[in-house]
Amino acid sequence: MTPTTKPPSLEEITQAAERMREVVVRSPIVPLHDFAGASDILLKLEIHQVVTSFKIRGIYHAVASLAPEVRAHGLSTVSAGNTAQALAWCGRHFDVPSRSIMPDTAPATKIEAVKKYGGEPVLVPMDEVFAFLKERRWEQQPYAFIHPWIERDVWIGHGSLGLEILADRPDVQTVFIPVGGGGLITGVASALKATNPDIRVVAVEPEGCASLYESMRQGKPASVPCNTMCDGVAVPYMTDTVFGVVKSLIDDVVLVSEEDTKSTIRRLALGNRVIVEGSAALPVAAALKTPPDARGRSVCVVTGGSIDSRKLVAILGDG
Repeated sequence: MTPTTKPPSLEEITQAAERMREVVVRSPIVPLHDFAGASDILLKLEIHQVVTSFKIRGIYHAVASLAPEVRAHGLSTVSAGNTAQALAWCGRHFDVPSRSIMPDTAPATKIEAVKKYGGEPVLVPMDEVFAFLKERRWEQQPYAFIHPWIERDVWIGHGSLGLEILADRPDVQTVFIPVGGGGLITGVASALKATNPDIRVVAVEPEGCASLYESMRQGKPASVPCNTMCDGVAVPYMTDTVFGVVKSLIDDVVLVSEEDTKSTIRRLALGNRVIVEGSAALPVAAALKTPPDARGRSVCVVTGGSIDSRKLVAILGDG
């Protein structure tokens, strides 16, 4: 794996989307439920993917791109849960073992899902998770390592989501995308901007873990304290590789409070009958707080639905 600051090309993304057709679902785009009438906020529902999140796009593309003899050594990654589920699914698909370094605070729903897909979750303290990445410890293991943020094949696979938005809603003016490590927004924004540079790409982070926002403010990759319910985007730093690409692809960064995240989870569950995790609610919350004339017709990437049942019941009960 060689880090690069070159964004995916439209040709690469288009070719990847074609190769992934038998695995990746063309997820629907539906209006946000609104009692006042038709909504100009649209939901790209990645919860319908085989592992209930967008992660299957980039992870499958990266795994499928490996030479068979490399893939045969087994697969590994680092994940709060969704990447690990996608990797475990890919391991079963290609009949090779998979293991994922995960924080011991990861939601039980995600840990159990990894096991059910046939993967091995390796639970360690959160500090160890990020030390594994920063110190490139994967280089000391025999597995083929899939980096969820900086690997270009992952970006290319995620870019297929952008192509679907463009095909289904060519009238879109703004796309809201949650940001953790930055792999998703790098791929999707590359597809959007290569096709229509006038589309606004808005990155969304929780107030309690805003590493991209702080990096943009400082003009260089930054680290921040991280305290948020949105475990899927709880990444306290920007890598040089991702920041080098994403800073030229986005138009704005919007921060969302924990309370707005919870209220959006409730709204999606009760209005659209859609169950989402915290990170998936962020783009919708950001669109709702942005004046309509400032965003126009908007698509929100609803990234995943792996939320613990007890957490969901508590959030719904608070409404």
